[in-house]
Amino acid sequence: MSHTVRKIGIVGIGNVGKAAATAILHENVADELYISDIDSERAKGEAWDFADSIETNPSRTRVYEVPLEGLVPCDVILVTVTDRSLIATSSRLKLLKGTSAIAYDIVPKLRQAGFNGFYVVATNPCDIITYLFYHLSGLPKNHVIGTGTALDSMRLRRQISKAVGDIDPRSISAYMLGEHGDSQFAAWSHARIGGQSIDDYEAENRARFGKLDRDKIEDAARHFGWEIHKRKGNTQFGIGNQLAFFAKTILNQAHTITPASVILEGEYGQHHVSIGVPIVLGGNGVEEILHFHLNERETKSFNASAKLIRDHIDQTLTDYEETAEK
Repeated sequence: MSHTVRKIGIVGIGNVGKAAATAILHENVADELYISDIDSERAKGEAWDFADSIETNPSRTRVYEVPLEGLVPCDVILVTVTDRSLIATSSRLKLLKGTSAIAYDIVPKLRQAGFNGFYVVATNPCDIITYLFYHLSGLPKNHVIGTGTALDSMRLRRQISKAVGDIDPRSISAYMLGEHGDSQFAAWSHARIGGQSIDDYEAENRARFGKLDRDKIEDAARHFGWEIHKRKGNTQFGIGNQLAFFAKTILNQAHTITPASVILEGEYGQHHVSIGVPIVLGGNGVEEILHFHLNERETKSFNASAKLIRDHIDQTLTDYEETAEK
């Protein structure tokens, strides 16, 4: 009997890496899970602890601690590395210097070792680090995916749900697009509740819940991660589950529509950038980039967000090229 062994790797086993691993193990997403961290002893301890955790649940996933090059056989590598010396900040862009250095360290090593699977990047600033992984890996653009605004979009749906009388968020279709950061925005022109446009739903139900404060809803979704961080010192479970979801969607060839940070080469009029847009995610990674016809306000916000990301990409590439020449 032939059997394809599903292999997922995680590079960086801090809070987010552990949350992703937990979701993968308890949902039986993979047959084998490989974890790698600069602190190999810590990673080994985590692997042993994870092995203990699945004894009483249906998962039979085997867990291994490996050096970085040990991730090469994986179908999908989840990227959760961070610079632990960095001071917590509400601006993800301030993390770039430390996390870009990590990308320049690990991606060439994995490329040289022969990795040709899929990267799913959660490391912040997510859009820029996603582009660096694409630039450094030599992989086709459909193989490098950032979680981008996927979690932000879930937060937007929950905020809308609260504002309209606790409609199940799963019955709401709404997206945050652009940077996974301060310049992201809600694509209100494409928001739906039960298939009905949010404009029509609001008009028919205004007597029940009043006029929606869209700016307040959007701002709450944009900054919700920092609100969590201020209270507990990190965010881990939401993004960890997103990482597991992305890996599962790829391995199951599910063709699921989700926002993600992906490389644009002409889509939305943008080039040389990775940014949050709706995609079809499946066995080939980015199967399709969906094109939303944005209104004038949304188009302006999207272009501004893309410019912000691209400027940081260009500066980072320039800095490292100058360093290499020295």
